[in-house]
Amino acid sequence: MGGQWVGRTCRGENVGVGVDGLAAEVRDAALSAGLAAVGTCRAASWTRTRALLDEGRHGGRHGGMAFTYRNPPRSTEPHRILSNAATLVVGAWPYAARPPDPPSGPGAVAARVARYATEDHYAHLRAALDQVAALLRERGHRGVVMADDNSVVDREAAWRAGLGFCGKNANILLPGRGSWFILGSVVTDAVLPPFQPPVADQCGSCRRCIDGCPTGAIVGPGVIDARRCLAWLLQRPGTFPPEFRSALGDRIYGCDDCQEVCPAARREESRSQLGPPGHWLDAIELLSLDDADLLERCERWYIAGRDPNVVRRNLLLVTGNAGDPLDPEVLAIVEEFASHDDPLLAEHARWARGQLEQRRRNSEDGAA
Repeated sequence: MGGQWVGRTCRGENVGVGVDGLAAEVRDAALSAGLAAVGTCRAASWTRTRALLDEGRHGGRHGGMAFTYRNPPRSTEPHRILSNAATLVVGAWPYAARPPDPPSGPGAVAARVARYATEDHYAHLRAALDQVAALLRERGHRGVVMADDNSVVDREAAWRAGLGFCGKNANILLPGRGSWFILGSVVTDAVLPPFQPPVADQCGSCRRCIDGCPTGAIVGPGVIDARRCLAWLLQRPGTFPPEFRSALGDRIYGCDDCQEVCPAARREESRSQLGPPGHWLDAIELLSLDDADLLERCERWYIAGRDPNVVRRNLLLVTGNAGDPLDPEVLAIVEEFASHDDPLLAEHARWARGQLEQRRRNSEDGAA
């Protein structure tokens, strides 16, 4: 797998040959492990990012999302992860994939999964970063892997390390390669060459992600209102906002729309053969599973409190949006949940039933 070394070798009186040699070893180890891009930046406090997180919390844009919002000081000060931290080695793992045809047949309701969740891509990322950390330890330094654990704001680390620029959809875009990447870092006490200047913005006047967001969640360049973001609303517990239920369409976990309309991401996708195909699930099949089996099928997903009814809530909405309003199996399972003991499921099933009834009437009117 190809890669790039983002970062520059510093040659000056304060940086010795040994440091340059270690940097080269880190680069080679990262790329050999499969990372598509790697760079370095100083493990300094990120005051600007801390201010943006605080602003989002106080303004309500977090929408109940914790993650890096939970503890902004920890998320923006790498030395809290490792005392005497000097450098972050930042890597990007690719996951681009083309979705296959959705399931079909009587009773099938296709529910779409975002591409990053089609398999455990983070396991591959962590394994690659583990190899970098192991090399640093072999050379007498400490190294702690940070991936998908909200230890730091990954996009800020990637930007500072020169991997790419922050697009208007708030994703890091690698120049000429798009945003189909997940990010992680190794924080180390090794003093490695400093990062290149951040990559200049390349979005220009393009606003396809802003205009293409089905709920208007991108409220400004690089600013997401989680209260409107389908990817977060699918994870958040409780009632799914009624005003966004139709816009949810067939999504069961995650949303790729702001990437799929991005010209940079589409260029990379057109020539990419990386990773497995995207994933579709049958909503009716999943609604028939018991708690244990449903959670096993969704093992890698973030599910609030590991509550299977959060997934069932989403499945019912997808069934209302994408199910065949004349299919007896679809109607039967929605009717079953409409009288469920759990008020959350019953309410969302009744909404789905209303959607199916409306689509049936519209179909009959069109045929008349």
